[in-house]
Amino acid sequence: MSRDIAQLQQTALGELTQADSPETLAAWKSRYLGGKGMLKDLMSRIGSIAPDDRKTYGQTVNALKDTLTAAFEAREQAVNSVMLTREIEQGALDITLPARPRPQGRLHPSTRTLRRIYEIWAEMGFQVFLSRDVEDDETNFTLLNFPPDHPARDMQDTFYTTDPNIIMRTHTSPGQIRSMRAYGENGTQPVRVVLPGMCYRFEQITHRSEVQFHQVEGIVVGRNIRMSDLKGTFAEFVRRMFGDKAGLRFRASYFPFTEPSMEIDLECFVCGGQGCRICKHSGWLEIAGSGMIHPNVLRNGGYDPTEWSGFAFGMGPERITLLRHGIEDIRYFWANDQRFLNQF
Repeated sequence: MSRDIAQLQQTALGELTQADSPETLAAWKSRYLGGKGMLKDLMSRIGSIAPDDRKTYGQTVNALKDTLTAAFEAREQAVNSVMLTREIEQGALDITLPARPRPQGRLHPSTRTLRRIYEIWAEMGFQVFLSRDVEDDETNFTLLNFPPDHPARDMQDTFYTTDPNIIMRTHTSPGQIRSMRAYGENGTQPVRVVLPGMCYRFEQITHRSEVQFHQVEGIVVGRNIRMSDLKGTFAEFVRRMFGDKAGLRFRASYFPFTEPSMEIDLECFVCGGQGCRICKHSGWLEIAGSGMIHPNVLRNGGYDPTEWSGFAFGMGPERITLLRHGIEDIRYFWANDQRFLNQF
């Protein structure tokens, strides 16, 4: 039996050297290594071998299989190499041709707006400070002058986790506390930072609102900071972002963490101030909330409000992008529609 296996190996290897195309290689593999090939037939005979000889027989057949498999793979590689060289020589494959272009991705419109916002605030002396998306209730609300059961908490519908003290942040304002404590050196140094990030609110999705959105918070803390500094600073930002002719207005408002507070509106570019569903037919679109930092918030950030003052603002990059490009539905930013994204 061993002589027969040795003879089969010699015959198979001899035929393999004659295989010079994918078709002849496939035929050889089917004849010797296939599901109905000779090796399969040898393995099926093991039941007829004397029990004492079965182990040796099985080892011999397995060794034959390994030898033929290795020889086949080497021959296949050699044949493919020869065929590729032949194709190149005959001109079937021109390796001097340029490769097929791969489509390149683009920056998301929100990312483009965020980068422009960072650039403008950097020019005006602000640093970027990144804060966490998952916050504790104390930093997201209490330290920002939202006492427990305060009705102002109802202004923001919150995503809670299984731990009621751990939430998805509803605004970037918790970064005010974290940046003051990180950069203020125990209330002894001024701070001027912007805090970009994603916010999450359990709201109804409409053409104006989403359950997740970007915000860019900004704070300035120093000595003798006044409301006029806030208005002048933001007016300069709007001029650099939208140009000299952009209509801007300030409206009195209320936020627990600022006092006094105001909304900042920009003339609606979508309708030219005539009124549309984006601006609720008012001709104006709110792009930021702002105000003087509340003394309690300054105190929680480590500052003595009798010596230090500051202002804060929070803007929505998606709304700014709506105005810059005349987009009528904020849901486009998250729909992943290539027809929309390819325009940018």
